[in-house]
Parts: sequence; C-alpha cells; structure tokens
Amino acid sequence: MSHTNRIVILGAGESGTGAALLAKRLGYGVFVSDKSPIKPEYQVALEQAGIEFESGQHTLAKILKASEIIKSPGIPEKAEVMRAVREKGIPVIGEIEFGFRHAGKCTIVAITGSNGKTTTTMLTYHLLKTAGLNVRMGGNVGKSFAGLVQENQGAEDLVYVLEVSSFQLEDIQKFRPKVAVLLNITPDHLDRYDYQMENYAGAKFRIVRNQKRGDIFIFNGADPVMLDYMNRHHPMAPAKMVAVRRGFYKNGAVRIGRSHAFDMGHSKLRGPHNMFNAACAIQVALSLGADPAKIQQGLNTFEPPAHRLEVVATANGVTWINDSKATNVDSVFYALQAMTGPTIWIVGGQDKGNDYTPLFPLVKKKVKAIVCLGVDNSKIIEFFKKTKKPIVETRSAEDAVRQAARLAVTGDTVLLSPACASFDLFRNYEDRGEQFRGAVERSATEAHRVK
Repeated sequence: MSHTNRIVILGAGESGTGAALLAKRLGYGVFVSDKSPIKPEYQVALEQAGIEFESGQHTLAKILKASEIIKSPGIPEKAEVMRAVREKGIPVIGEIEFGFRHAGKCTIVAITGSNGKTTTTMLTYHLLKTAGLNVRMGGNVGKSFAGLVQENQGAEDLVYVLEVSSFQLEDIQKFRPKVAVLLNITPDHLDRYDYQMENYAGAKFRIVRNQKRGDIFIFNGADPVMLDYMNRHHPMAPAKMVAVRRGFYKNGAVRIGRSHAFDMGHSKLRGPHNMFNAACAIQVALSLGADPAKIQQGLNTFEPPAHRLEVVATANGVTWINDSKATNVDSVFYALQAMTGPTIWIVGGQDKGNDYTPLFPLVKKKVKAIVCLGVDNSKIIEFFKKTKKPIVETRSAEDAVRQAARLAVTGDTVLLSPACASFDLFRNYEDRGEQFRGAVERSATEAHRVK
C-alpha cells in the first residue's frame, strides 16, 4: 500500500523514530527533521528503513511540503518551526495519536500524572503479564506507542499499557483509552503552560476527553487540584469513574472495595505514595479481568524501576537510596515521607522555580544533614538554613557520597532525592543516578578495604 500523502516527523527520538517506521510500513512518503543531533541508534534505524532525514537543522522548504505533521512532544508551540507550520495550516498530530489511528482492535490502558507514572505503568504491565494477558508496554517509557503498533500489527487480543505525559496529551484528537488513570496533579513543567495550573491540569485531563460509556476512569479521590478541576468541568466523560481514596491502605494491605485485600508485605515498593500507585494498578488489573491470586503473585515479584527509591546498597549499617528521578518538590515529599529513620538528604541541581515550603516540616523531622549537589545551591541553602541542620556543598556525585558517608552512622539512610533537574552537572537524571550508584559502590568497597 502506498500513499500520495507526505508525512513529516519533527523530532527523531524514540517517539519520532517509532512514528517514522510505522508511517513507512504503511506506505506513506516520510521525511524526518530534528533540530538537535539524532542519536546514532535512531539514525541507523531510519537508514535501514530507507527513510530520508536531516539532523541538526529544520529545512522549512522540505517540512512545509507535508500533508500532515507528527510532532515530537518535546517541541513547544512557540518554536519557530511550529509557528511556520501553523501559519501554513498543515494538520499536526502527536505520535500516540498516529499510533492509535493504526492500532486496530486492542485495549489501551493510559496512565498519566505529575508523579508515579513510570512505576504505575511498569507495575500495571507486570500484573497483567503475570495474569496471562497478551500485553505490551510503552509510550513515555520504553518503546513509543507507534513503534509498538509497527511491531505488533496483526496481533490479536493485545493490551497496550502506555505512560502518557501532558506534552503527549496536548496533541491527541481521537486517542481513546479503555482505562485511563490520572494519579495526581502537582506543579511541574509550568513554563510550558504559561505558569497556569489550570492549563497544566487541562492537558492532563485530555486523557478522558474521548472516553465513552463502558470505558473506565481511575483517579486520585484525594487530590485537591484534580477534584477542583472536576467540580468545575463536570461531567468529565461518560466513562465509569473509580476514585482511589484515603483508607485504601491499612495494616500492610491494599484494599479494593470489600472483597479484595492484597498483602504488600513481600513487595519491594516503599512508601505510602507507592501503595497508592499499587492500588491504581490493581484497579486496572481487576477491571480487565485479572485473577486476584495472579495479581498478588505480580505484587510479590515486581522489581521497581531504577532511580525511583531504589535501594542501591546497605554498607556499615547505612542504607543508600537512589531517587534521582525525583526532579520536583512533590516527588521529594513522597520520598521523605517514606523514610523511617534519620536521613542524610542529597538535594540540588537545576532549579525549576521550586517552592520548598511543603518540604520544611519533613526536613525538620526526618533529615539530620543536607548535602547539596549542584552548580548553584544558594536557594536551597538559604531556605533550609532555618532548619539548623548541617549543610555541605558538593559539585560531583563522588564528593556528595563522600560527604554523606562522613555524616552517616549505623541506622542512617542516605537519600539522593534532588527536587531539581540534572542538567547542570549530568546528562540526565539516569546519568545522575548511575554516577551516584557507582560512587556508593566504590565507597562501600573502600570502607570494606579500610576495615
């Protein structure tokens, strides 16, 4: 099958490359343009598929010949290339919309929220897989949705579990999940939304815009921003609405209604926020007919993702936790809430306009010392000096670990939970977490040698 239509894809990361491969397979004329250098593995994939692309520039003459444009979620509307596209009136969609258009008969579970998306997506996938469903995972984690559709065309009874970001939801038109999950809405990426929470919340709530009767919307029944938005925009959708409220987690078990209690005693998930994430994942699994015994088995065997409250070592009685993914204040709030003993907190990086006020009581109660890890730590030092906790400054993961080891005694926890982006000292939050893990491992080896 071939099309006279010419699709231009802006951005050649996981999302753009997946869309390009699917478009090519469907017989479209395809051109890919990325203003940044395209990673070698994506260049190879495009070359092998015979797809024309440009790297490190946008050639408007080629882009504006498109009959339709698939935009990377990372490209804001104010970008010069988008202004030119809008002026020309070329239709624009996102990659998950394109994937949905060609996904055929399938069941889609879409999960969004400011925090906890990746853990909940991975856990939902694991529970469904353990229960024997034919399931794939992707979206904003792992493979792009379009890439998954391209690989699984023709497969039957497929369930796609997708993590979707607010950026991706901005560009949907008909994308319709059978089960939509909205975990929470807290200030994040507000620079994208004119610093208006209403705009950010609106982007998140696009997840339910196309749901119909018979679909399911699982949401946080204790989230004030979400409840306020729903009160002002009711009714949200004809979907069945399922609220996960306070009281679902008692005596070490997640309770769903009166008939189901799932023991979390053998789970590696930590903290009240992860019990909430588990409750949402369990609700999804039950709604798709998973056997409760298999769900319990899945909870017992789930390995949480790296860089999210990941215990990397216990050495000399000190527990070291990598929570590098915590790039906003709300994530750190949950992390500190999960700490059960004296904590040395490693914090800092590229500040995103943070208001640290919500953390102050937890820091006073749980933190014994603060290790700053960033180029400019002045805002953090100024704010937390009122706690009268020891504060030290560092400029590398190695030094941060060295200083934390000096401050820690048996029974303490060292928590890397930065509340900031990583780009001042690291490539990304994964790089920050991996450098921290490596430094901890070297420190433990050195301490053992000294003994």
